[in-house]
Amino acid sequence: MLSLLLLLVENRDRMVGKDELIDKIWDGRIVSESAVSARIKAARKAVGDDGSVQGVIRTIHGKGFRFVADTAALRDRAGKVAQGRAAEPCVPATSDDSHVANLRTARDGRPSIAVLPFQLLGEPGPHAIVADALPADIINDLARLQWLFVIARGSSFRFRGPDVDPRIAGRDLGVRYCLSGTLELTGHAVTISVTLVDATSGGTIWGEQFRGSLDEMQQLRPEIETHVVASLEVQIPQNEVRLARGRPASDLDAWSSFHLGIDHMFRFTREDNNLAARLFTQSLDRDPWFSRALGGLSFTHFQNAFLRFEDDREVEMEAARTLAHRAVETDRLDPFGYFNIGRCFWLEGHLDEAMAWFDQATGLSPSFAQGIYNRGLVGMMAGKAKEADADLALALDLSPFDPLAYAMVSGRALTHLQFGEHEKSADFGVKAAMMPGAHKHIALIAALTSHLAGIDADAQTWLARAKGEDPALKADEFFASFPFAHTAAREVIEKGLRDLNL
Repeated sequence: MLSLLLLLVENRDRMVGKDELIDKIWDGRIVSESAVSARIKAARKAVGDDGSVQGVIRTIHGKGFRFVADTAALRDRAGKVAQGRAAEPCVPATSDDSHVANLRTARDGRPSIAVLPFQLLGEPGPHAIVADALPADIINDLARLQWLFVIARGSSFRFRGPDVDPRIAGRDLGVRYCLSGTLELTGHAVTISVTLVDATSGGTIWGEQFRGSLDEMQQLRPEIETHVVASLEVQIPQNEVRLARGRPASDLDAWSSFHLGIDHMFRFTREDNNLAARLFTQSLDRDPWFSRALGGLSFTHFQNAFLRFEDDREVEMEAARTLAHRAVETDRLDPFGYFNIGRCFWLEGHLDEAMAWFDQATGLSPSFAQGIYNRGLVGMMAGKAKEADADLALALDLSPFDPLAYAMVSGRALTHLQFGEHEKSADFGVKAAMMPGAHKHIALIAALTSHLAGIDADAQTWLARAKGEDPALKADEFFASFPFAHTAAREVIEKGLRDLNL
């Protein structure tokens, strides 16, 4: 929405055609008329306009759109455009600055971040360019995340040098989060440190160090970039949840409701799943075209079918599928929608189709650990254990504290079962069952892998845990949730479940 506003404001002296708008906002991807209309409607709402008045954004029927309100650049108290920071975009000039506030709200409704150039420590050398190149790469990857507003390099890179305080830089740029780093060169050793701070509170949210040699620099760069982006995909939403919990329900905007919904969605209980669905619905009441909330609501219906929280599995699956497709239609650049469509195909047993959708999700965001995990899980069910185990291990490496980390570990229990490594399979199975979020199917996998490893006491303990959550749990329900292809691995699992009287 903000990107559309900025495009129209920057070209306010002319009409912006629909083709140009799609090319700039959607990178030329095919989008429907309804998606364009929805984005225009949201932009108008953000600046106090509507389709009838069209006092800010005017529709040129059949051709395009034009920004028609009077504009003025924001200036500092001395009457000059602020130096040392990104100048604010032009906004409609009004006496009460209401449009300014609305435009800021359009940006601030979602989490926002600035990535600063890294500070070089030590003697400059041929690798000193990494202090700029690595954060620039991180900016490019973060820009793929549709839920995150990312300040452009041209603005954030104005804040460089040893005296720059990332908290002040973040506040000056009008973002909540600021990522800074250092690149230290000592002989042939390299240490890269990154820190994420909340610019509004000044608190440090996350930090990590990466070490290697100069010879490994080219290999380290993409690994660090991918790891940082994957970590931010977890750390920022978790902090957003903490912030939202301290606000009255009536004060929650679409994004706050969404983040609280995600928090409850990943607790994997019937009550939390229902609460998550209500929060996503509340988010959609505030913004009907919110792709992520549509995806979250799809996820809750998937869970109703997957964990049998509701009796009518087909109704829940149809709702999950419909909402996931709406999410993709609303925002074709958000991998979360593709992820949810893939999960629907998985639960219906269409494993090849599911893999294709997960490939699209990870193509949009290569560091999307949950997409990589689901691709690995479906590959495991299809009998492609080697490729699946590599995906599951990568997902865990990218996002070790992911809400679905327990499922990534449990998936590796089943890949190692297919390798015939029963003791290692049981180790993974039990570890997964002890992790936060683990549900009845994860406990059952721990029981199965322990039994196949000959550890019957553990097998009975975990079976009791699974049956305690669902006394009616049977092998048929397990295979409905995990529709394995008819391979030798499935036969081993079927026999193991029979041995456990399921």
